[in-house]
Amino acid sequence: MLSNLTLLRPLIFFDTETTGVDTSKDRIIELSTTKFFPDGKKEVKTKRFNPTIPIPPEASAVHGILDIDVADEPPFALSAGNISKYFIGCDVGGFNSTRFDVPILVEEFLRAGVALPFDEDTKFVDALKIYHMMEKRDLTAAYKFYCDKDHTGAHGAEADVHASAEVFNAQIKRYNLVTSLDALHELCNEGKVVIDYGGKFTRNQFGHIVFNFGKNIDKKALDDTDYLAWMLKNDFPLHTKLCIKKILSCELR
Repeated sequence: MLSNLTLLRPLIFFDTETTGVDTSKDRIIELSTTKFFPDGKKEVKTKRFNPTIPIPPEASAVHGILDIDVADEPPFALSAGNISKYFIGCDVGGFNSTRFDVPILVEEFLRAGVALPFDEDTKFVDALKIYHMMEKRDLTAAYKFYCDKDHTGAHGAEADVHASAEVFNAQIKRYNLVTSLDALHELCNEGKVVIDYGGKFTRNQFGHIVFNFGKNIDKKALDDTDYLAWMLKNDFPLHTKLCIKKILSCELR
């Protein structure tokens, strides 16, 4: 399926269906992964979870999953350890994954007290970022444009993850993109270094950790410790707060 890409290690494309769009508060109710191996093999897994909070009607209107559908499913925390292990040693991709799916997955891992499977070697690629750079539309339109197929299962996690992987594969061929995950990671992250999965910090050209949002954008984080302290007390993702504590203790430089 990823015939246009050279893999040096497994690549997991994944998609989530959730209770909402707030990565720090909402919960995953469905997770689907397709793991592509360097030898051409692929493995598909889909699992639902009881979010332990009500699913808002507006969320159900998007993905069609109701409270009753997941009432007997286990909470994410019970599977968090095995899911994290499944991602270890893999690169990661999806459609809007760097802004949403990765951050909300990270929050679920941290909430469950599970070690994150991502490290400095993990490459993150996002078919939506490439798509917006080139065409600026959504997954259904992207699937039709790149693959000439109708996305009949839109907003079902398994259908979305299959479609996003096909779109990504077609993008590599259409735009004659490089086939290494290192280079595609740089492209999807616009050359920025990932510090926290909420995207609030990055590194500047001198290697300093800087703010990546708001009035302090591009300002060195340690130049405004009062603002860092304010962030710790307010509604920011758990992983962002974990990084802030490491910045303040100089554990993360």
